[in-house]
Amino acid sequence: MEGKQQRGSEDLARRIRAFIAAHHVLSLATHGPEGPHAANVFYAHDGMLVFWVSDRATRHSREIEREPRVAITIAPDYADFPEVRGLQMSGTARRVESAQERARLLSQLEARYPFLKRLADLPQELREAYARVDVYRFEPTRAVLIDNTRGFGHRETLELGGRPPQAEDT
Repeated sequence: MEGKQQRGSEDLARRIRAFIAAHHVLSLATHGPEGPHAANVFYAHDGMLVFWVSDRATRHSREIEREPRVAITIAPDYADFPEVRGLQMSGTARRVESAQERARLLSQLEARYPFLKRLADLPQELREAYARVDVYRFEPTRAVLIDNTRGFGHRETLELGGRPPQAEDT
């Protein structure tokens, strides 16, 4: 049941940002030579811009390099369908190449996940692996907020016009 499309709705953008902020794991869908693929990753965000760390050799990272158009979902686990709430977003992902942007995003990830700051207490192998990870950034062009608490199949769509969200969107 497709909901009414809403372009530029600040209230909807606010609710989408709040939903992103309330959760910690997203499912990333990519497509490559082996077909479709999904991976769950911890994420941080800056408004609707979402980012995570990953090894460049992982399947989803390799596929982003070939085809940056991806989709993500964020959805908690529910046992009863009337409670279901979730977020579906499509857009583009890319590996962050700027050292300055990488440092800024890693700092935000470490602020959200304090265990990343305690890496010094972890085995050398884990510290070295974290030092090598790449940062990936997702910029949505479309977001669909699903909320069955407002009625079965209730959806609200925010089109970002094929452009990354600007400060007023986030």
